[in-house]
Formats: sequence, C-alpha cells, structure tokens
Amino acid sequence: MNRLSPRMRDYAWAGLALVLLLLVPLVTDRPAARDFIMFTMAYGLLAMSLNLLVGYTGLVSFGHAMFFATGSYAFGLAMQSGHFSIPAAFALGVGSTAVIALVIGAICVRLNEIYFAFLTLAFQMLIYNVILAWVSVTGGDQGLMGGIPRPKFLGIDLADRMHLYIFCCVVFMICMLIMRQIVVSPFGYTLRLIRDNEERAAFLGIDVFRAKLSCFVISACMAAVGGILLSLFVSGAYPNFGFWTTSGEAIFMIMMGGINVFVGPLLGAVIFRVLNDVIVAYTSHTELVLGIVVLVFVLGLRKGLLDVVAEQIERRRDAARRKDS
Repeated sequence: MNRLSPRMRDYAWAGLALVLLLLVPLVTDRPAARDFIMFTMAYGLLAMSLNLLVGYTGLVSFGHAMFFATGSYAFGLAMQSGHFSIPAAFALGVGSTAVIALVIGAICVRLNEIYFAFLTLAFQMLIYNVILAWVSVTGGDQGLMGGIPRPKFLGIDLADRMHLYIFCCVVFMICMLIMRQIVVSPFGYTLRLIRDNEERAAFLGIDVFRAKLSCFVISACMAAVGGILLSLFVSGAYPNFGFWTTSGEAIFMIMMGGINVFVGPLLGAVIFRVLNDVIVAYTSHTELVLGIVVLVFVLGLRKGLLDVVAEQIERRRDAARRKDS
C-alpha cells in the first residue's frame, strides 16, 4: 500500500475494512454480532461527525444529537407516509437535517468556546421538546410507533436482516470515506488553521464564518445518516435519540478513542458500546461505572487511546531518526 497515492491508500483501507465487515456473518452466525456492529456503526457516525467540529475545528458542541434525531425522525416519518422510497426518504432525512443545521449553525458558529457549546445545547433541548410536544406527528415520548416500512428498492430488501447489515456497512464506509477526504483536503487544513488560530486565518483571507458553517452542516448530515441507520435497525425513532445524554455519550466516545487520530472516535464508540453491554449485564449502576471509566481515561491517560498510541509511535520514529543521524 505504500506505493499508492494517499487517496488511493484511503480507498484501499476502506475497501479492506468493508470486506472484513461483510465477512463477519460468515465467521459467526450469531445475530448479536451483526446487531452490535450495526448499532456501533450508527453511533460511530455520530461520534465521527462530532469530531469534525471538536477535533478539527475547535468547536465543542453539546447538542450534536439533535441532528442524529432529526435525520431519524425525518426518514421515519417519510417512510410511514407511504409516499417515499427508501432512497428518497434517505435523501429527505439528510436534506432536512442540512436545512435545520444551516439555520442553527448560522446563529451558533458566530460564537466561540463555551457560548457555542451551550447555545447548541439550548437548540438541542428545543428540538427535543418539540419532539415530545408534537404528539400527533412524532408520537411524543412513545416515539414513532408501528415500525418503519422497508419496501424493496434496486433488488435490496431491508426487511431481510442480512440485506440490512450489508446496506448499513456500505453506507457507513461511504460516510467514513467522505469524512476522511474532507479531513485531508485543503478545506480540512483550513479547519485546523481556524482551530489553532482563528485571527491568523481571517488575516490570511479565509472566510472563517463560511468555513465553520460548512463544517457544521457537513457534520450534521453525517450525524443524520447515523440516525437513519439506527432508525432502520430499531424500526423506529425515539426522543432519547435527541436527548442531551446522547450528545454526552458522543463526547465520551471521542475522549476515549482519541481526537487527533481520524478513527479515534470510532474506536471510542466500540469501547463505549462494549463497556455499556458488559456493565448492564453485571450491574444496574451503569452511569456510575461508565463515569468512573471516563474519569480513568481523562485523568489517567489525559488523551484518547489512539492519541496515546500515535504519540508513542511518533516518539519511536523520532528516536530512530536521531539514532540514524
């Protein structure tokens, strides 16, 4: 792979990862394994999309789950109406989320640091309360009841769990590739410059507001895709998708996996889901134990797991270079 260009190398890694995911049903026929992977992919997209803001732009959002819920509800309502195919409902879910993110982002990205964080939290609670109050449309605290229809399209039957698994894997890898190309593009380096020194970025002629808003909308769309995958998995949409604790979980995933390594938040999502499943199996004090684990990561490592690994690798490379010279 070293002979390939960086972009082709990314495609090769994505293809390899997709093949490995598709081989899982051949290795084990346990439905629990596929269900865990689909659940983790949905929340992995939430964490990865949030890290576009947190890790690459320096904008800490406490309300990112509102887009997770918006995509899920828009998709679910479109399918329950009976007037949309799955691709059309998928596009509607992502498109409606983009419009909402554009409006909210135009207000929020003008602020920095703690003001941005709490304003996103305020908008999230607004959307969450709309979901609860608009019972005739959203089902209130019961969520979208009656399931989500899954008509066939292009020969794909998402009512079949294997087809659903393959569909989720393909969509997940496409989103990962999109985010990866954003991160390594000139736009991604522009976001890093804004994160490190916003005044210098503006002095160099960068439209800081437009760059922040673009990243905000892109990250919202990626989160919406995660919400749609989750709604397909559970055949419904529920208010807790947009509650503040879901945004908090996404932040925990980033903290545990790593901010500075691209797949760090995804690893954090895997760790978080494994811990959650194990803790639930052995104790009813889930939040207490998870809180202790997060404290261990924050106070012990002071970085995400992959950040620590990457730092150690870089130190060894530096030591090898000094030795050679």
